[in-house]
Amino acid sequence: MHLLSAGYASALLLIALLSQVTSLEPIIGQYGEMLKIPCNSGAIKAEDIAITKWKYDKGDGVPGYLLVKQKNQNVSISATDEYKVRVSMDKNSSLLISAAKLSDQRTFTCMVVTGGDVFEYPVNVLIHKLPAKLEISGEAEELEIGRLTKLGNCVAKDANPPANITWFKNNKPLEADGKGISIKVSVVEESSTGLSTTTSTLEYSAMKEDTGAKFKCRADGLPLESSSMNFTITYSTENIMLEVSPQKELKEGDNLTLKCVADGNPAPTNFNFHLKGELVTVENTDTYTIANVSRDATGEYKCSLTDDTSMEATRNITVTYLDINLSPSGNIVKRAGEALNLSLQIDSSGKAEVSWTKNNAKLGKQPNFTKLGYSDSGRYEWTVTVGHITRTASFDLTVEGPAVVKSLFKNRSNDGQHKVLTCEAEGSPKPAVSWSINGTVLGESPFVNGKITHKIKVVPSANLTVHCTVTNRLGNDSRAINVSSLIEEVRMDKQDQSEDSDQTRLVVGVIVGLLIATLVIGLAYWVYSKKSKQGSWKTGEKECGSSEEEKKLEEKVEENSQKAEV
Repeated sequence: MHLLSAGYASALLLIALLSQVTSLEPIIGQYGEMLKIPCNSGAIKAEDIAITKWKYDKGDGVPGYLLVKQKNQNVSISATDEYKVRVSMDKNSSLLISAAKLSDQRTFTCMVVTGGDVFEYPVNVLIHKLPAKLEISGEAEELEIGRLTKLGNCVAKDANPPANITWFKNNKPLEADGKGISIKVSVVEESSTGLSTTTSTLEYSAMKEDTGAKFKCRADGLPLESSSMNFTITYSTENIMLEVSPQKELKEGDNLTLKCVADGNPAPTNFNFHLKGELVTVENTDTYTIANVSRDATGEYKCSLTDDTSMEATRNITVTYLDINLSPSGNIVKRAGEALNLSLQIDSSGKAEVSWTKNNAKLGKQPNFTKLGYSDSGRYEWTVTVGHITRTASFDLTVEGPAVVKSLFKNRSNDGQHKVLTCEAEGSPKPAVSWSINGTVLGESPFVNGKITHKIKVVPSANLTVHCTVTNRLGNDSRAINVSSLIEEVRMDKQDQSEDSDQTRLVVGVIVGLLIATLVIGLAYWVYSKKSKQGSWKTGEKECGSSEEEKKLEEKVEENSQKAEV
C-alpha cells in the first residue's frame, strides 16, 4: 500500500515537471555571426531565478552541458568540447554562441530553478547562410528564332538552405513548359562545410518579341540577383509605331519629339516624318524634334520607312493652350457703395477649372461687387487651369470712404471712480480719433473692415458736453454726448435715497394714525351701543334718533378702516 502511494506521488511529480517544459521555439541564426538564444523570453523575473543552466542535445538523447549561473555569482563554463571557447551568457540569461556554423543546428535547452520549481525552455536552432552572389556563366552569343538555345548557367555558391533559383525575362518569371523554355537544376553539398551550391541552366527558344529583352536570375526570398543579359535576334521589320514625347500632355511652348519605332532587327535607321503635310527625312536616327510648339501644331503626324513608304504609323496630336484676361487688374481704388464690374476672358484648348482667393483664402464663388463695402478690400487672385497649364491674374482692391462716427456712448466704471467713453467709427483710410476733453486712453481696437473703436476714461468734476471727432483725408465727422460730473451724480443718488426714506416714514405714520383713529371710534361705538341697550325707557323718537346716530358712527368707522387699508 505504501509502495503504491509512493509510486503515485512520483508520477504526479513527473507530470508536474513535464507541464513546466515549454514547446520548442525555433530561431534562425546567420552563418558566421553571433548566435543569440533567448531563455524563457521574460516569462520569469530575473530576481526570482536562483539557477540558470544551458545544455544541448548531442544526439540520441545525450545532453551536453554548456554553462551554469547561480544567483549573485559569475557564469561557470561547463562545456569541454569546441563550445568551451564559443559560449557565454548575457544579462538576460540568453545563450551566446560565436561564429555560428551548420553544426549548431540542434536543440538547446535553458533550465531555470526558482525556489522549489524547475522550468525547461528548449529552443530549436536553424543556421542560414546567403549565397555570396549569383553569377551567370556560359552565356550564348545570340538567339535564333524557334530554336532551343542555352542562354547560360546561374550559380549560387555556399548557401544554407540550398538556394532556389528563378529565371526572369523583363522582370517576369520564367517556368519550364517543355517547349520553348527548359530549366535544369543541380545542387552540390560541400563536404567540409556542409554548405550547398545550386546551378540552374536555362534553355530558351527566342521569338521576335524578345528583341531587347533582358534576362537575369534571382534567388527566391533573398535579396540577390544576377546582372541582366541581352541577346541579339535578327529579323525583318513587320510593324512600325509612332511614339510621342511628352506622352501625357503637350503644352504650348513644349518641345515635341517624334520617334519612329520599327520591330526589325537590326532596326532601321532612316525614316520619313510627315509633319502636317510637310515631309522630313532623317538618317541614322529614329527621332525628330519640333521646338517650342504652338497651338497651330495640333493635327495629324506620320512616320514611314524610307525604303517602304507603305509601312507607316499615324498619331493625332493636340497642343494644350490657355490664355486669360482679367479687367480691371492691378491696384483698384473705389468708394464704398460703388460697384465694380469684372471682365473675365478665357481662351483655351479644353474645359477650364476656375477658382478665386481673397488674401490667400479660397472663395466659394466668383466675387460680386454690386455695392462695395469696406470688408471687400483685399487682394483677389483668379486661377484658371486647363490640363497641366495654370494661369493666374489678380488685383488689389481698396475701398475708401470718409470717416463717420457710428456710435458714441458712456458707461460708469464698476467702482464709480470714473466714466468710460466709447466712440465707434467707420471709414477708410483709417480714421484718426480725437476727443474734446483730456482723458486716459484705454485702448483702440484693430482697424478691420473699415471699423475702429476708441475708448477713454474721464473723471468729470462738472457737467459737460464731450465731442468725439473722426477724420481721414476724405472727410470728418463729430458727435457729442452729455456727461454729468461724478460729484453731482453722487449727490443726486443720496438725495434720491433721502427722499425715498422720508416718503416711507410719512406713509408709515399715516397708516399708524388711521389705525389708531379706527380703534378709538370702534371703542366709542361699542360703549354707546351698550348704553343704548340699557336705556330702553327712552321715547320712540329718541330711539329713532339714536339709530340714526349709530348709522353715522358705523359709516365713520368704515371710512376710517378703508383709509387705513390704503
